[in-house]
Amino acid sequence: MKEISAKDMLSKNPEKAMMLAIKGMLPHNRLGRKMINKVRIYAGAEHENQAQKPEVWEVK
Repeated sequence: MKEISAKDMLSKNPEKAMMLAIKGMLPHNRLGRKMINKVRIYAGAEHENQAQKPEVWEVK
């Protein structure tokens, strides 16, 4: 078997480390498998899934 320490995994592939942590917290059945497919993890602060961009309306 192959073991990788958390420190090495976080330095090489932080997305995978977080995905495995989240996967361990979910239920281990069909629902959990559906839920893990909806999770999106990004290593940095920048990503393409930005929040909505509201426009300011002036009320007179």
